Amino acid sequence: MISQGRTSTYAVRSSIAVASLLLVAGCGSNDTPDSTDTPAAQSTSSAAAPRTLTVFAAASLQKSFEEIGNSFEKAHPGVTVKFSFGGSSGLVSQLSDGAPADVLATANESTMKKAVTEGLVTGEPTPFASNTLQIVVPKDNPAGIRSLADLTKPGAKVVLCAPAVPCGAAAVSVEKAAGIDIKPVSEEQAVTDVLGKVRSGEADAGLVYVTDVRGAHTTGAGDEVTGLDFAEAKSAINIYPIASLKGAKDATLAGEFVTAITGAEGQKVLQAAGFAAP
Repeated sequence: MISQGRTSTYAVRSSIAVASLLLVAGCGSNDTPDSTDTPAAQSTSSAAAPRTLTVFAAASLQKSFEEIGNSFEKAHPGVTVKFSFGGSSGLVSQLSDGAPADVLATANESTMKKAVTEGLVTGEPTPFASNTLQIVVPKDNPAGIRSLADLTKPGAKVVLCAPAVPCGAAAVSVEKAAGIDIKPVSEEQAVTDVLGKVRSGEADAGLVYVTDVRGAHTTGAGDEVTGLDFAEAKSAINIYPIASLKGAKDATLAGEFVTAITGAEGQKVLQAAGFAAP
């Protein structure tokens, strides 16, 4: 028969043992990583986190860059590529004024050089394409434009890009090469605006890039305009450079987009649009 004293001691020891087991179990539970805290889970969560890549690009690149951008998004889950297209000089001015962006692609090297001089670019810009001018006229060609010299015909309503814009600077070069002086009825800030005025019938002719005329045909607007080659265009071939910007939120992602443009797949898209190698 167990005495009352021994029974009391036994009960105390049993209580202590149970408490110890519960404590160990509790500690074990806290030390076990939750599935969402594992490195693999953290990596997956990070990879899928929403990110936005902002790209400033010359207006003539719109169709090609949007196609490349769609492929880039598919290859980078959670990433959205946001584009701002316009005249290259205007884009650089926006960046100088503090507009946030990650990548810049211009329609000529002199405009990119300005961005470099102002400290907006990181690393060395990479040339990735080239483009040449073409005369664009409405399908019925009411002014009878056949050559570059015809753009000086009295009464011909001609639209050009402003000289500060790459397509405008190229127009100035071909005028000098041909020894002519075109008097435009308006000067636009983007090559797409020149094309738009010819398409709408507001102008009899304009100088745009070969890629703009080809793009019009691929979008169903080819019935509205015709492109005319001219020999002097060879004197003003525009080289397009691309670069990551110092203000990029994600420098690695910006660099990957630059690689997407300069790589084989990006070059394939650009060449299909009519761009030539740089």
